[in-house]
Amino acid sequence: MYPTTLLMIRPVAFGYNEQTAESNAFQIKDTAQQDAQEQALKEFDRFVKILRDNGINVLVIEDTVTPHTPDSIFPNNWISFHETGDIFLYPMQAENRRLERREDVISTLEDTFKVRHVIDLSRFEKQGKYLEGTGSMVFDRENKVAYACLSPRTDQDVLDRFCEESFYTAVTFHAADQNGQAIYHTNVMMCIASKYAVICLDSIADNMERLTVISSLEMSGKSIVNISYDQMNHFAGNMLEVFNAQGESLLVMSGSAHASLDEKQISTLEKYSRIIHSDIPVIERNGGGSVRCMMAEVALSPLVR
Repeated sequence: MYPTTLLMIRPVAFGYNEQTAESNAFQIKDTAQQDAQEQALKEFDRFVKILRDNGINVLVIEDTVTPHTPDSIFPNNWISFHETGDIFLYPMQAENRRLERREDVISTLEDTFKVRHVIDLSRFEKQGKYLEGTGSMVFDRENKVAYACLSPRTDQDVLDRFCEESFYTAVTFHAADQNGQAIYHTNVMMCIASKYAVICLDSIADNMERLTVISSLEMSGKSIVNISYDQMNHFAGNMLEVFNAQGESLLVMSGSAHASLDEKQISTLEKYSRIIHSDIPVIERNGGGSVRCMMAEVALSPLVR
């Protein structure tokens, strides 16, 4: 079962988050921060319209003015939804990101979908251990494999606990950018779809780790589309395959990611999915994340009324 609904949080105070910048090399502070929220809101609304125009069911929930949560536009880091009816809540490194966890969001989902358990892993924050949802992990939902590059935001102990609770198997490795800085989230360097994977293999320096990842992907029948550091820096790893109401596979990416791909890569991806893209430059620069981070896949079964 592949998710057919996306949860997205419409921002009210988006901006550059100083608390996350140290570990996120993708963040670039715009000088005109007073315009960041206004521009991000335009980018958000345009993106949602593109998704809906392509038959994708999007549940948009408004952010709240208080508490101040500049990264609330990226809900996939604090919550994930699973076919089993389970909802996972995750431990976040930045203190102001912990404020994004909202019980009313869960209640809203419970009005429409079957929820079995809410499994709260946020207690690991007290131990200084973090696992930031589907930023830290990239799911192969069909084969129940969680790919994770270990980093200050992706802790092995929390990952092990997630796997115990979800019956996923973890494939772990270390990944770094061209400057040797640890990549903060797995979902900026790889994307797993039903029939293919997009990944920056150069970022995995250890040969054995790289071969392990390749082997795991190949064993699950995925075609591998390798991207460069430059393409990764344009968020070409931060994509998500989604399915619309007609069951059509769509690969969602940002305008900058799409522009960075070459004709051969696009041709390969289009064998499996129709590509849709939206320009979100202010969100990408200030937030250090792209379209995939903005979408939390709701894999829960709908309530029968």
